[in-house]
Amino acid sequence: MPKFAYKATNKDGKEIFGIMESDSQALALQDVRSLGLFPTHMREARKVDERRARKKKDGPSEFYIPGVKWKETVIVTRQLATLIDAGLPLLRSLNILTTQLRPSTMRDILLEISSDVQQGSTFSEGLAKHPKVFDRLFVNMVRAGEVGGMLEVVLNRLAIFMEKRMTLKRKVKSALVYPIFVVIASMGIVTFLLVRIVPIFAEIFADFGSGLPAPTQFLVTVADFVQVKWWILLTVFNSTIITFKFLAKIEILKRGMDRVSLKIYLVGDLVTKVGVARFARTLGTLITSGVPILQALRITKETIGNSVIQNAIQKVHDRIKEGDSIAAPLDEAKVFPAMVVNMIDVGEETGALDSMLHKVADIYDAEVEAAVEGLLSLMEPAIIIVLGGIIGFIVIALYLPIFSLGDAITQ
Repeated sequence: MPKFAYKATNKDGKEIFGIMESDSQALALQDVRSLGLFPTHMREARKVDERRARKKKDGPSEFYIPGVKWKETVIVTRQLATLIDAGLPLLRSLNILTTQLRPSTMRDILLEISSDVQQGSTFSEGLAKHPKVFDRLFVNMVRAGEVGGMLEVVLNRLAIFMEKRMTLKRKVKSALVYPIFVVIASMGIVTFLLVRIVPIFAEIFADFGSGLPAPTQFLVTVADFVQVKWWILLTVFNSTIITFKFLAKIEILKRGMDRVSLKIYLVGDLVTKVGVARFARTLGTLITSGVPILQALRITKETIGNSVIQNAIQKVHDRIKEGDSIAAPLDEAKVFPAMVVNMIDVGEETGALDSMLHKVADIYDAEVEAAVEGLLSLMEPAIIIVLGGIIGFIVIALYLPIFSLGDAITQ
């Protein structure tokens, strides 16, 4: 009989890990619930699970659950939308997906959702149990689709939304490949020169018996430091990253950093465009799917990374609650470009706010792509100039003593 590893919580909120034998995962879930437990994760038991279960049956950290990639969620959403659009019932569509997927966290999650739906839960309720895979945007759109009887339409919109977001991310990442490669390769060359080449020249210079020029002495000192005390550099680097992450969690400092990021030349323009594109795409998709405007604004706010833009959206939410329009508080926030505010204003007046938001999103997705390309076109020569200058300094510093020695011999 198949074995299934499960992670559940009891009535006191304590996490329980165990192994359950059953004919199927759906039946195993029922058996776990019959024990008075609330299962949170379940999968086919592996050897490592059985070993852990024998060692310790109650271990909240014993059940490792690997994450789900964004790409997997996009593919599953598109496939589910296609199956339901073809007229297949939801439960059968979920069973087809779980059958064709290889053993993975996503397959385990779909099996759990399928079991929940089979026992009377709604699809959105099943999705809500897995917030790390299906966020509030996803769950609320599905809930709106269930209420409006257009689940297949909502899933198609979600798939399009996620695909466009993934395409934009892929374009940005591919654009960053070349400058990152140049930086890594150049740092490798500089490190090789400091660790291997400079010490050889330093030994030769020591035999001259004369003082070294200031640039050469500085270079030799740096090379000695890198060779002997490289761990200090590594510690400083790691400490800087940890400190920055810690400071970014402090609300006042985060707000200050976000405000500064909007004012940095070129970078601020890019951050604003990314925020506008995400705001328009998310809000437009939610409104089109039938999510109430106030709830849609709250969800949209969570998808924005910059706290300044988040505050602007919160003000819009508060003013709409009082009966105001969207455009007026957006204009007062002085964060969104005037063109965006005017397009949203026209959309409200004509009753086509959702389609206008989608147009804004399309425009600003293209703007983000162009801004990234423009920023990288400036970064690439800047990186080459800086790193070329460093390597040039090393070469000149190494040859200065040789020139000085030649001058001494001729005299």
